[in-house]
Amino acid sequence: MISYPDDSVAIGVDIGGTKIRFGLVRSDGLIFHTLVLPTKAAEQRVMEQVYAGIEQILLVWENSLASHRLNGIGIGSAGQIDFLRGTVHFASELIPGYTATPVKDLVTQRFNLPVYIDNDVNVLALAESRFGAGMDCRNMVCLALGTGVGGAVIADGRLLHGVNGGAGEIGHMSVNMNGPACICGSYGCLEIYASGTGIFNRYQELTVLNIKKQATSANDVVERWLSGEMAARQVIEMTIAGLGAAIASLIHIFNPEVVVIGGGIAELGEPLFAPLRSRISTLAMPSMLEAVRIVPAELGGSSNMVGAAIQVWEYGM
Repeated sequence: MISYPDDSVAIGVDIGGTKIRFGLVRSDGLIFHTLVLPTKAAEQRVMEQVYAGIEQILLVWENSLASHRLNGIGIGSAGQIDFLRGTVHFASELIPGYTATPVKDLVTQRFNLPVYIDNDVNVLALAESRFGAGMDCRNMVCLALGTGVGGAVIADGRLLHGVNGGAGEIGHMSVNMNGPACICGSYGCLEIYASGTGIFNRYQELTVLNIKKQATSANDVVERWLSGEMAARQVIEMTIAGLGAAIASLIHIFNPEVVVIGGGIAELGEPLFAPLRSRISTLAMPSMLEAVRIVPAELGGSSNMVGAAIQVWEYGM
């Protein structure tokens, strides 16, 4: 594990489509204080909320924790983030008007502190690699199964960003070239099968002629699968097949020590991971598979915020 040698703190900010989580975080990942505000994405007031939350965290630091040096602000955000420029390269309509926002410059000018911003799954991977399931691993693939499917890759101890921050878009890796059309323009993307939205949509399609069977959410589908219902079983088998194909390919491409999967149905643990590992074992070369662990994320709901803060030590010291 990489250790950061001092007792300083940083402000971590996790910008999502519906809420923004803020925290005051020590260099070893300890959280001193947290705050959650609504994103107000529909009103296009995201940056106002970011400023308001940081100001409240700064007051906590000034009043209670000023003995700990404040090193800067780290931000993890939904969307494709241009890490070098600190801008939002692309954001979906989940956060309208957010594309091209120069977040790093705006926050730096407002608070006169060092600021770092990256994609939300990248900072999740950073947190897991330092304090969680990927601790001590220099080569890691991370997937986040949520409304969509996010991804991140750490190679030789460094996050891969790509030319404009789009590296690791694992959710739009096709696992079925003859599959349904995806919002990205391709076909059969992993997100269609393994995201909460995809699981819900696949189930609704299978049960469209039986109104009484229609699910209320992806979690509802998962519960039905655990109880043995046939339609839900078919859907989750597609999920496992898609995840297995994607992860086997990622193992061949990146040769990681660990594949960490968080969010959504990953929180089920072994009921998902046992059949998933079995599926991957039929698809990946044994010589590549023998070096890798496939495990759930460990850090829970604050991991993005912690990973965002850790950027301050990772890149600034």
